[in-house]
Amino acid sequence: MPADSLHDYLSQQGAQFGDVAGEQVAQNYGNTNAEHQALTESVGLADLSFRGCLAVLGDDRVKFINGQVTNEVAGLKPGQGCYAALINAKAKMQADLHVYRLDDELILDFEPGLVGAVTQRLESHIIADQAELIDASPHFGLLSLQGPKTADTLKVLGLSLPGEPFAHVKSPLADLGEVYVMNNGRYGTAGCDLYIPAASLAKAAVRLAKGIEGQGGCLAGWQATEIARVEAGIPRFGIDMDNNTLPPEANLEIRAISYTKGCYIGQEIIARIRTYGRVNRTLVGYRLDADLAKTAIPGTKLTDDSGKTVGTLTSVIDSPKSGPIALGMAKRGSESPGQVLSAREPAQGQAIVAEIPFR
Repeated sequence: MPADSLHDYLSQQGAQFGDVAGEQVAQNYGNTNAEHQALTESVGLADLSFRGCLAVLGDDRVKFINGQVTNEVAGLKPGQGCYAALINAKAKMQADLHVYRLDDELILDFEPGLVGAVTQRLESHIIADQAELIDASPHFGLLSLQGPKTADTLKVLGLSLPGEPFAHVKSPLADLGEVYVMNNGRYGTAGCDLYIPAASLAKAAVRLAKGIEGQGGCLAGWQATEIARVEAGIPRFGIDMDNNTLPPEANLEIRAISYTKGCYIGQEIIARIRTYGRVNRTLVGYRLDADLAKTAIPGTKLTDDSGKTVGTLTSVIDSPKSGPIALGMAKRGSESPGQVLSAREPAQGQAIVAEIPFR
């Protein structure tokens, strides 16, 4: 029976739905290990339509957004993009964003549940600028191909993967309307996002699913994407970094910060951190022993030999490749790989600081 909506189609494929930031998200399709294998060894198809998406319009859109985020937007040409942090005057994070420069608008892609907060934050700084923010989520869905065979899958569909990270092209896909293809490897391998008109989402998912099947891939749910993300050492806003995080604490300097661009909100503090030294804590990987694997939850505190709290677990997963691992923060002096920390009760066991990405 044909699916009338993307939700219907995913349900027919065995999707088990659960809540992520107030959105109903496919958690798995019955075999998380196979879904994870597709994401890391062939190609997986993930529905990411629950993510926030704002369109920025107006003559001053580029200048305005460039003055709000940590990375260089003014230098982007249409068809290019970047990853950036949105911070406040104290340089504390309010979101992380993928910024895409289209011909007549900018697209901002970010974590679910933040459309209101990001809109409010940006609108509060529109003073004389000709810039307008529109929630694009109702108009487009986001289907994502992730894994080393992404480009091969696109080729079968008559599409190509744009050359550099965050580059994007608009391509007509037979009877689906205009589709935007964004080069975005979200989990440490190749990948692309496809923005598809909402009315065509179910049809597009069927076609993409056939494409990945030919490459030995499968549909992938939230649980598998989270495992792949943690293995790749990629922090998620709202979990591994939040409103109390400075971007350098989450290792975002290379990916998200331009030290040569003009003024933006929070720039002075970011520049000071670079000039005067390191931050007081940093994102690290942790390998968990058997006891901690059973008792760890996000927020579990870790102590050093003296009993002083020096670390926190944020994302905790059981990796098919690496066993029980986590991302988390470690205070300066406790961030070197090989350091052994102990869990504070009620959790029990030990965590060894590890390099990320996990090998």
